[in-house]
Amino acid sequence: MRVLTWLGGIVVVVALGWGGTAVAHRSVESALTASRPVAATSASSGLDYSGDTRDVRPPHVKPQPSPIPTPAAPAAAPPPARPAPPPPAAIVVRSTQQTLINQDRARYGLAPLTWNSCLFNVAVSNAQRMSAQGFISHTNGPNADLSCGPTRQAGENVGYWSAGVNDTQLNTMFMNSADHRANILGPYHYVATAWAVDSRGYGYIAVEFS
Repeated sequence: MRVLTWLGGIVVVVALGWGGTAVAHRSVESALTASRPVAATSASSGLDYSGDTRDVRPPHVKPQPSPIPTPAAPAAAPPPARPAPPPPAAIVVRSTQQTLINQDRARYGLAPLTWNSCLFNVAVSNAQRMSAQGFISHTNGPNADLSCGPTRQAGENVGYWSAGVNDTQLNTMFMNSADHRANILGPYHYVATAWAVDSRGYGYIAVEFS
């Protein structure tokens, strides 16, 4: 856990990754096979000779009828083409903070995170809790995040800003902190974010990863 004090202001940001700063993950490789194109078999062609019809055989040899050419077998029909795989699901984006997170990940060559409604419920609960208590803290956020899907890693970033909701400011602060940046660039697939503003106008944000 790391606590940062924003100079000249009253902003504190805390990051927590599931299992400490080192977040374990498993990579899965999938093998794809491409069907090779089958070359069409060309049908053999039979040629009928048309020309001189005179009998040129010796006289004592009885002419024999010309053999009837065997018709060529029809070419085998090519196998039906396999249907194209469905396109990947579109990334769902539902918050400004999520957009900024995906921009950060893109700069490091990482895949974007898609919105998760279950994580959103966790984020709303934690943002409202911090707003009610008047300070930021972690409780069971990462544990709740793990219950939102089959992933085996989870993380949470929380922070506040005295002038209310300010996604750009908090994202900058998160990226300037090694622990928070590790969550933003972590081995996650989903994210959800939520703000809550208290009676003083302070904005509290919870960012949940899984």
